[in-house]
Amino acid sequence: MQTHPGVRGHSGEATLVRPTNLLVIMSDEHSRRVLGCYGNRLIKTPNLDALAARGTRFTDAYCNSPICVPSRASFATGRYVHQIRFWDNAIPYDGSIPAWGHRLMAAGSRVTSIGKLHYRDTSDPNGFDEEVVPLHVVDGIGDLLGLIREDMPVRTATFKLAEEAGPGPSSYQRYDVDIAARAADWLKTRARAYADRPWVLFVSLVLPHFPLIVEKRFFDLYPLDSVPLPTMYAPSERPAHPYIDDMRKCLAYDEAFTPERVRLAIAAYYGMVTALDENIGTVLSALAASGFGGGTRVIYTSDHGDNLGTRGLWGKSTMYEESAGVPLILAGPEVPAGKVVRTPTTLVDAFPTIIEGTGLTPHPDDRRLPGHSLWSLANGATPERTVLCEYHAVGASAATYMIRVGRYKYVHYVGLAPMLFDLEADPVERRDLGRDPAHRRTVAECEAALRRVLDPEAADRLARADQKARVDAFGGREAVLRRGSFGYSPVPGDKPVYA
Repeated sequence: MQTHPGVRGHSGEATLVRPTNLLVIMSDEHSRRVLGCYGNRLIKTPNLDALAARGTRFTDAYCNSPICVPSRASFATGRYVHQIRFWDNAIPYDGSIPAWGHRLMAAGSRVTSIGKLHYRDTSDPNGFDEEVVPLHVVDGIGDLLGLIREDMPVRTATFKLAEEAGPGPSSYQRYDVDIAARAADWLKTRARAYADRPWVLFVSLVLPHFPLIVEKRFFDLYPLDSVPLPTMYAPSERPAHPYIDDMRKCLAYDEAFTPERVRLAIAAYYGMVTALDENIGTVLSALAASGFGGGTRVIYTSDHGDNLGTRGLWGKSTMYEESAGVPLILAGPEVPAGKVVRTPTTLVDAFPTIIEGTGLTPHPDDRRLPGHSLWSLANGATPERTVLCEYHAVGASAATYMIRVGRYKYVHYVGLAPMLFDLEADPVERRDLGRDPAHRRTVAECEAALRRVLDPEAADRLARADQKARVDAFGGREAVLRRGSFGYSPVPGDKPVYA
């Protein structure tokens, strides 16, 4: 059994932080561009802005796959998607690969999850002592239609995004209020029972994941004439690339939008982010009232972002900053206050961060994980590494990989032309330099850096083989097509609506 022998870092070196309790808050589909502390002047997020003001904010944080299941599996295990093979929303995490929760439980720490997990099933050994109101993939199976990546069918359920956008009651909003209330109760009434060693409470909220519906009091905070229209939304401004073209055809969200519906959708998303912030405020207030506030660190992040109409794209599934980028904030004891860190990070960094922050000695099997302690990064460490985001899921006609090399963001598509963006000169990614002869050398250097991390073609072959086997196990392509698709996973107790 692991112990808490002292304060050690991910690679065994002395660390700058002492062991404390840890509150991890994760949202779903929160673009860091819709957050006050990241520069958005319209959005109202007072609780997250205050958290950033008393802590450290990471400007260049990314998910490891811009879709729920593989992103959350990487977050849990500290491993890249191609290493763990939970490729998409129909091959969910099942506890078979150790998560940070398993390491903590083995050392005797309490690890509680409240809210969305999007794993296979509660009966699996997922790395928690208890799962409170968990949301897992539908029927333990998930989105089978997303496994079909050749001659991809149009996802007709995507039309509902525009049709439903606006003010109204939302099962997701009700679910989040319940999650926040249960987390507050846990902090007030149960945390003290586990005070003999550091505990971890994982609070996983579902907003602002679509449907884009929010209670009227939040919707009304953002008058339609004040919300920003998406960048590069006009057809003449949208980038042309085979991968993006295929994505728009499969995930046909934009086909149902009118100019009025676009504004309704954006106002609803903004309202959902403010509702999320209010629920986070409930949890943080309970932490302060519990008496554990001074001895607990807080991590806030999201599993991925949302394109929110930019370039005519909605949902996630791309490597643009809106989709692959996530907010990341740390606060608490020995975390620098008001600091901004520009070193690129990804969600696999959570594993060593949680292990180090709770005082565990790293397990021998975990010493070669790709992540790096965020506590160290917040205190000035600048590790030499290549951060990776990859995508093999719904709408992906080609396997897609993104890395950062200094100011450049390189996107590699197996069998298709790459993309390259200079994020310093072009932070909104208007100009793709991937096929610019003047940047041929940079593209080659970036591709070489990617190939030092993985073999993109080999990972693609492995993903497609696993996905084909999954389709075959459910009767083949035609059987999966007949089953249809649902727009989003329902909250516990509700049934999915197929289209």
